[in-house]
Amino acid sequence: MTISKKTVSNLIFVAILCILLFTPLGFKVKILVNRLFVFNPSEIKLSDQESITDNNWLLVSQKGSQVNFKSLKGRVVVVNFWATWCPPCIAEIPDFNDLYIDYGDKVCFLFVANDEKESVASFLSKENYDFPVYYKKSKEPKELFSKSIPTTFIIDKEGKIVISEKGVANWNGTKTRNLLDKLLIK
Repeated sequence: MTISKKTVSNLIFVAILCILLFTPLGFKVKILVNRLFVFNPSEIKLSDQESITDNNWLLVSQKGSQVNFKSLKGRVVVVNFWATWCPPCIAEIPDFNDLYIDYGDKVCFLFVANDEKESVASFLSKENYDFPVYYKKSKEPKELFSKSIPTTFIIDKEGKIVISEKGVANWNGTKTRNLLDKLLIK
């Protein structure tokens, strides 16, 4: 029995597809593809910016300390919902890490993990990241609710959502840095 070229090419295609979908190599390829196609997040028009109405949102850090979102009023806040099993989330983490290194003392970063603490701890250790990770202890404000990850919000000192971005984005670009600088001066 002879196998046709078309059958061989179909088998190769299926094998490659299986590797990309079901192996760690595929996960890394998905991360790389997401990094290749990142765009700058867009600022919401001033007239369309929403204020957060219920600031009473409890979070607990990876290290066990508790934070109430309402205590951050008057600060510029970046909230990122992510998970270690999400390729687009992992694709934007290096940008966030660089941004956190440069702005961590001026901007409050809340990296809210939708994941197991052990997985997050392992990931942070393996990648040598030291940004603050939190877990929801109560429901987030309705203005910050999203069914998809990654989702990121930048909130100004008055509690208005200036950026609401679903999916991977370039968080370490000039556009984001200029926006944070502008919000910090206000």
